[in-house]
Amino acid sequence: MISIARSASAKHPARPGLLGLLALLLTWLLALPAAAEDGYDLWLRYRPLPAPVLKQYRDQGTQLVAPADTATQRAARDELVRGLSGLLGRAPALAAQARRDGAIVVGTPASLPQLAALQGELEGLGEEGYLIRSTRIDGRAATVVAANTDMGALYGSFHLLRLVQTGQPLAGLDLREAPKVKVRVLNHWDNLDRYVERGYAGESIWDWHKLPDWLDPRYTDYARANASVGINGTVLNNVNTSALALTPMYLEKAAALASVFRPYGIKVYLSARFSAPIEIGGLATADPLDPAVRQWWKDKADEIYRTIPDFGGFLVKANSEGQPGPQDYGRSHADGANMLAEALAPHGGIVMWRAFVYSHEEPDDRHKQAYNEFVPHDGRFADNVLVQVKNGAIDFQPREPFHPLFGAMPRTPLMMEFQITKEYLGFATHLVYLGPLYEEALRADTHARGPGSTVAKIVDGSLEGHALTGMAGVANIGVDRNWSGSHFDQANWYVFGRMAWDPHAGAEDIARDWARMTFSTDPAVVEPVVSMMMGSHQAVVDYMTPLGLHHLMGRGHHYGPGPWVEGGPRADWTSVYYHRADARGIGFDRTASGSNAVGQYAPPVAAQFGNLDTVPEEFLLWFHHVPWDHRMASGRSLWDELVLRYDRGVDYVRGMRRTWAALEGKVDTERHHQVAVFLGIQEKEAKWWRDASIAYFQTFSQRPLPEGAAPPPHGLEYYKSLQFPYAPGDGK
Repeated sequence: MISIARSASAKHPARPGLLGLLALLLTWLLALPAAAEDGYDLWLRYRPLPAPVLKQYRDQGTQLVAPADTATQRAARDELVRGLSGLLGRAPALAAQARRDGAIVVGTPASLPQLAALQGELEGLGEEGYLIRSTRIDGRAATVVAANTDMGALYGSFHLLRLVQTGQPLAGLDLREAPKVKVRVLNHWDNLDRYVERGYAGESIWDWHKLPDWLDPRYTDYARANASVGINGTVLNNVNTSALALTPMYLEKAAALASVFRPYGIKVYLSARFSAPIEIGGLATADPLDPAVRQWWKDKADEIYRTIPDFGGFLVKANSEGQPGPQDYGRSHADGANMLAEALAPHGGIVMWRAFVYSHEEPDDRHKQAYNEFVPHDGRFADNVLVQVKNGAIDFQPREPFHPLFGAMPRTPLMMEFQITKEYLGFATHLVYLGPLYEEALRADTHARGPGSTVAKIVDGSLEGHALTGMAGVANIGVDRNWSGSHFDQANWYVFGRMAWDPHAGAEDIARDWARMTFSTDPAVVEPVVSMMMGSHQAVVDYMTPLGLHHLMGRGHHYGPGPWVEGGPRADWTSVYYHRADARGIGFDRTASGSNAVGQYAPPVAAQFGNLDTVPEEFLLWFHHVPWDHRMASGRSLWDELVLRYDRGVDYVRGMRRTWAALEGKVDTERHHQVAVFLGIQEKEAKWWRDASIAYFQTFSQRPLPEGAAPPPHGLEYYKSLQFPYAPGDGK
């Protein structure tokens, strides 16, 4: 401003005091607080690095060599310019080749001739892998991101930016990365009216009414965020879907979204309603063995691929919770999946057939039904079918043992399904980092082929040699400005993507990356934040469902405690069906003397889970009905241990509040305030869970509380009287 004023004064002398006013204005502008952060940028904030961290990048990133001849190349170059400009405080000079030390060179041997020497080293990295290396090009030091394809180069570009964001040195790099899982998708439970089932971040980001003409810039940012963690697919609509999603009007809208996502390597998938041939096709049946039905699906697949040439395929929920499916016609899940697979196969599409099934006819134990229905069909599914299996056999509970299907279908590729949205974990207001939950499930040893047969090795195909592999996450994304309803829930989207890329990755390492990218590189911020995150899942298990209890939430909306829920159309939609508390004890007997669900696991696992002396305490009440006076590892009775676990969960939340309060001034005011308020809600609701559950279970145990445990402030009838008819996210 001052230099401009002086230049002007050469022709037009300034009025007295103008320079002083300009100086005051400049001083005022510099004194303004930094722009508030609302969480929209997610982990791609690209804020300037602090001076001590910035020093190590002094000679790096001043020049960028990155072609921009394709849409994906432009996406990579634009992201690097955006990121490096923000992080380093300077825009890199764009050049056709490296002409100075510290250049960043990104591309493929086909797009950049100077990378031709790396052709041999790129073998084995496939279409999505990349290498990042400190090397010399034409005698000058450079950081190279090289890949076989433009998409690999984009993934490598995001990895390079992550290194800079987290303050890692670029000197001496020699990284080789390739995804261990082929299909890495978000499942959006979004309806065409923009209502999100089990959504806690506002309505759907897909504005179907304005599509295909209006392409909200948010769609591009969604694609950027997904590509940054390696997610390569998105299922746009709810598994409880309407057949209208397959009509020409909506296919045109889906195609518009696909056009935005394509440069970022993200394929569009659709949930297919099994009865669509009847509802929109005018047929009298949806029998998968009927020739007319099979032809209808082939014609529909042809139509879709004319509209969306790189369409990924179908996700299907069939014969579960009232949804139509092949069993309506006396056919099997394999019959239904293979019919759709046949229609998609000429186009390279796949079927993701969900194994979350339970029929109208009440089984003896829902834990067993998916195994009973799918294992007899192992090896009968077409080559382009993935059977999508939830991490546990009931339904995304705060903690479940691994699903017995993992390890039981060696001839069928099994795709992991995790829930990112926290349907049973406090919605958006409870700070619960799901990395430890994912890690626990993936590292569980199925013993399918002896010790070390982990769920991760089944999911990545290495145990049985499957080439088609996948992992799905039920998305927590909505139109809230921070995308996921709370700032810390962004970490669950992030960790899902990173673990879908590599199911063997560590939850704590990923949490540390996320904290550095999202809040600060300062260890005084990172370490307490990561500590909070890593204990948060155990805390919510403690104050909601300790020691293997499960399915204790309120009816329908799943908000808050409801261990007393009983009655209704099905016993297995109630809480009392699962905890089975009585005067003698508590827990569901799934041993050989009970439902024998343990018999669905490999013998070493079944022996461990089925024995009261060897079952891990976190699954004690999942597999056993245990006397109230049973002696626990701590030496306490089961009743005392149960109460103290509830207390431990509440105490952890109080500790998180103190930790976060101590970070005031180290995290921007807007985000710090919202997290602080949400932690207050979490403490209040954790105590509610604790008090209501103890008040209820004490009516069966008839035992006093352990010393030091406070009695619930209200009687049981008070907790039972609470009603929440408009809790968010309930299914319609």
